[in-house]
Amino acid sequence: MDKFESMRAFTQVVNSGGFAAAARAMGMSRSQVNKLVIALENELGIQLLHRSTRVVTPTETGLAFHERCVEILASLEEAERSLIQLQAEPRGRLKVNAPMTFGTMHLAPALADFMVQYPDLQVQLTLNDRFIDPIEEGFDVTVRIAKPQESASLIVHPLAAAPRVLCAAPNYLKAHGTPTYPEELRHHSCLHYGQLVVEHQWTLIGAEGEQTIAVKGVLCSNNGEVLRDAAVQGLGIALLPIFIVKQELQHGVLRMVLPNYHPPELSISVIYPVNRHLSTKVSLLVDFLQERFGAMST
Repeated sequence: MDKFESMRAFTQVVNSGGFAAAARAMGMSRSQVNKLVIALENELGIQLLHRSTRVVTPTETGLAFHERCVEILASLEEAERSLIQLQAEPRGRLKVNAPMTFGTMHLAPALADFMVQYPDLQVQLTLNDRFIDPIEEGFDVTVRIAKPQESASLIVHPLAAAPRVLCAAPNYLKAHGTPTYPEELRHHSCLHYGQLVVEHQWTLIGAEGEQTIAVKGVLCSNNGEVLRDAAVQGLGIALLPIFIVKQELQHGVLRMVLPNYHPPELSISVIYPVNRHLSTKVSLLVDFLQERFGAMST
């Protein structure tokens, strides 16, 4: 039984003074209205109406219940109106998570522009470079730079490619030589993105196909800017997204290494929980980020 629909039918019968008038007001048949009211009485175990061949009036209990129904239905209608308005005009909090470097360089300015368009939104932006569970940590939208992976509980929406390059400072290359082939990286200090200073594997793709090389280095970090700055200081060869080292490459502070080889491509993706009724604020932000970064030149 749809209790709210039954309450509406009962309230309309009392307001209209009968089943026929209530049926006309609700656009239903008289028998449908009667069934709804009877179902409500059976559910409550109380007679709500006195019925005769000529008139229908509420019982004493029915009259008191009618007053409460009017209040409840009015509150329900107000809630529905508020929801419709919220969907039409996004407001409230929007929790966003992103990697530190991309968040600082690109996402934060984009969100500022987004908030100018939707001033009733309050955005909570969290930047970190650790693995997170968006659902467990309650993020509405998460931006990640990785290989897109399918998930039963998350939508992964690629925005743009995030190509990476090998690069090093001119003074490092002068002191240690410039590698010509991927296997030569074994003899260099390689600055690795990760948590442990141990042997890692870098995969590179060239004309001869894909090669995986075990590399070592003196520094690892889960932050791209740390690795970029270490490379600038001549500590070794770094493997980083172009958007992190673009200016350094343009100004000659860093130089590309093994330009004829490239690592597997990563994607800048926006991630949000699977939801049959996607909120307007999430949908608008996803569309905004797609427009902003979809043609991003990294």
